[in-house]
Amino acid sequence: MAKGVSEPLSAVLIGAGQRCMIYASYAEKHPEELRILGVVEPDLERRKLAAARFGIEVDRCFDTVDQLTALPRFADAAINGTMDELHVQTTIPLLEAGYDVLLEKPIGVTEEEVLELKRTADAKGRTVMICHVLRYAPFYTAIRERIAAGEIGEVVNIQTSEHVSYHHMAVSFIRGKWGSQEKCKSSMLMAKCCHDLDLITWLNGDARPIKVSSFGSLSHFRPDKAPEGAGTRCLTDCSIEESCPYSAKKNYIEQGRWGFYVWNNHHLGAKLSTEEKLESLRTDNPYGRCVWHCDNDVVDRQSVIIEFDNGSTASHNMIGATPKACRILHIIGTKGEIEGVMEDGHFVVRHPDPRQGHNYTEEHVKLSITDDGHGGGDLRLVEDFVKMLRGDQSSVMSTTLDQSISGHRIGFAAERSRLEGQVILL
Repeated sequence: MAKGVSEPLSAVLIGAGQRCMIYASYAEKHPEELRILGVVEPDLERRKLAAARFGIEVDRCFDTVDQLTALPRFADAAINGTMDELHVQTTIPLLEAGYDVLLEKPIGVTEEEVLELKRTADAKGRTVMICHVLRYAPFYTAIRERIAAGEIGEVVNIQTSEHVSYHHMAVSFIRGKWGSQEKCKSSMLMAKCCHDLDLITWLNGDARPIKVSSFGSLSHFRPDKAPEGAGTRCLTDCSIEESCPYSAKKNYIEQGRWGFYVWNNHHLGAKLSTEEKLESLRTDNPYGRCVWHCDNDVVDRQSVIIEFDNGSTASHNMIGATPKACRILHIIGTKGEIEGVMEDGHFVVRHPDPRQGHNYTEEHVKLSITDDGHGGGDLRLVEDFVKMLRGDQSSVMSTTLDQSISGHRIGFAAERSRLEGQVILL
């Protein structure tokens, strides 16, 4: 729905989790552009806290999407931050009810349901924008502009790596909500690295992926690899807790990391005392479990190789439990190359230099990195969503459903390849 210049866009929150709150915070920073008018959240406390934060009326707070869509549409859009396996089944009713949707990644947990969502969006004439926020990070947008301008010629090869820090690996992909594909329905690759696969397709212009192969496994975080003295919970029966880098006490209390996952409704202002936190980790909190004795089944390392229809190739490596979290990028073209690490805030452009005494030239490009998430991309994404629904021209970073499917197809094919041991043709 196109809006007047002076009238803010309105949205309903689908799920009041941490990611949804980050996107919704755009309304607090720019109330003249976005208002939050409703919330769907099955957890009563979370629903009340979200309603209080955004001043949402009681009659616009709902347990389910079905309750919302049973009423006449009262907002322009929905911001869907539900868990992966709920994305498509909650978004389709929203589209049918007339809402445009900003949808957290991954789009869905199978290629079939992703395509079903696209068919519904097309049939209803609705916009679905996917939260591939890294396209909006200054690091990647600046590199995309260099490639589009022809500075390194035609893309020959793209290499990306994501190093998942030891504490992020433990909280999200071992102890946490994405630790088990059997439960959350997403592979590690799709839950964590669909950003990277999306970037590979985006940076490669109009080239389309045609072949995918992949290798990986759960090699380290399993009971037979537990060090001597490890228990089942950090604060009950572990004799190496004081020296273990995965100690729940160290990471979640002393370091204060990942509170929005570990402590219920922490991201909405709920508070626990230190003793309450310790007791929680000793007893029923899943984040107090030993990383070698959890119910995790997703890989802790994986490599993906891709061939495109223009002859270019790409690779992505996901390595879990590294000391430093970072995303590494190296793009080689027919006339030069670009290399950098997103978290370092700069990249290098190189060109051949055959002059006597030289090999190549280097240009070091420094970037202004903001303190919002994903290298500055989170709120830029929401800004673009608002502009698009106002009828403004979308940016080159735009992550509409049509523009986001190729990266997902790579991810689904990679998991098939890993499990079946064969090259997958797209």
